[in-house]
Amino acid sequence: MIIGDKMIDGENANNINMRIKIEGNSSVKIYHICKRMVDILASIIGLIILCPILLIVFIANKIEKDDGPIFFMQKRIGEDGKPFRLYKFRTMVVNADKILMKKLKTDKEFREKYLSYRKVENDERITKIGKFLRKTSLDEFPQFINVLRGDMSLVGPRPYLFREKKDMGEYYDYIIKCKPGITGLWQVSGRNKNTFKERLQLDLEYYNNRGFFYDTKILFKTVLSVFKKDGAM
Repeated sequence: MIIGDKMIDGENANNINMRIKIEGNSSVKIYHICKRMVDILASIIGLIILCPILLIVFIANKIEKDDGPIFFMQKRIGEDGKPFRLYKFRTMVVNADKILMKKLKTDKEFREKYLSYRKVENDERITKIGKFLRKTSLDEFPQFINVLRGDMSLVGPRPYLFREKKDMGEYYDYIIKCKPGITGLWQVSGRNKNTFKERLQLDLEYYNNRGFFYDTKILFKTVLSVFKKDGAM
């Protein structure tokens, strides 16, 4: 089996085909029900914690004389390819997308790095408060709104942008079978140090192995990763 430009060996291909066949059996249904119950409980706790963080971010922005919106909202690819609006704390200047597009057109070296990683080291668009939010992963907390709404899960593939759909190749068909996650295998395996292609491969690996114990393992590693600040930008 070929996924994108990567050949998947026979064993993994069989695992993927087997996963497709068992989507409707009782054990998988129980897994999805339990996963949703955990998501709801965790999102309620997360939103309670979000309230004081929201106040602190609001005050910090006022001190820095940043009058832009507190939240950043963006359309992302959800389960079954359906669009949803993702919530995060805004960590960049208000016109960040315009700055990015201009630099992609004018800076060849920058463009090559961005196309490989879809991230930028020492990004000048990130605000002073934004750097702290990203370093501590607090910028992700508003995504508990998405989890409560059912758009996302605690654990899942990266929530991809629609402009990335073409570059996802055949990975897309497998990745959209899962709800995007606040965290995932990509985040505990190098996070922003991974290239875009490597993230796709990790998300395919998650799709192929997802289950209650696998999700629990990823959550445990996420906690360690946040404390160690691995791969944060």
